[in-house]
Amino acid sequence: MSFPHQNGLKMFKGLSFLLLLSVLNFGCAAQKDSRILVFSKTAGFQHSSIPEGLRAIQELERQGEFLVDTTSDAAGFSAENLARYRAVVFLNTTGDVLNPAQQTAMEGFIRSGGGYVGVHAAADTEYDWPWYGRLVGGYFESHPQVQEAAIDVVDRSHPATAHLPARWVRTDEWYNYKNLNPDVKVLALLDESSYEGGKNGDHHPIIWCHEFDGGRAFYTGGGHTEESYREPDFMRLLEAGIKWAAGLID
Repeated sequence: MSFPHQNGLKMFKGLSFLLLLSVLNFGCAAQKDSRILVFSKTAGFQHSSIPEGLRAIQELERQGEFLVDTTSDAAGFSAENLARYRAVVFLNTTGDVLNPAQQTAMEGFIRSGGGYVGVHAAADTEYDWPWYGRLVGGYFESHPQVQEAAIDVVDRSHPATAHLPARWVRTDEWYNYKNLNPDVKVLALLDESSYEGGKNGDHHPIIWCHEFDGGRAFYTGGGHTEESYREPDFMRLLEAGIKWAAGLID
């Protein structure tokens, strides 16, 4: 025999279970919605700072900024796998790191609204893939020795540069670039009079971003040194650049 209060209790338990499932599903969706992939494969020079960069970006996950997966395996560049992410970070990649099928998957990811972040040697990557060159915004040409230089932050309206002083002095390996994409939005310029070895002249971009082929791309020329990833200002720049490319902030 069933009593009314027992039926009500069963209904309450059933509703509670459904509510719990909804909360869990919402949590999973939110996690997926903020997940990024950090890619660090090298087919040329391998930066000793890559482990520091990975550690620093994973620390942002521990702070609750976004979820982070890391890999140096290009097999992760499939349409199915990339669909899990909001943005892909090329962390000091070098050389020819993706095969033609993986390149196609990356192009599809950006065209579906995905984000790209290039750090330093990401510009020393995939010279024979013109689409990538336009995405990153330029290719590495040369560099002088590591030294201090002054950066003129020319656009502080972007969330990645809003915290920076108008003139930012720091030490890194400063790239000279070729095949610069004229359509990027330059956020900061290197002052070539402040260091030795600059070859891009009065307009030497070092931080930039743009909307590209359906997605967003952000690049910083900093990040060669291990110390970069322990600099609060550099990490705030990188964090906001990732969030912007991922569409988590505007």
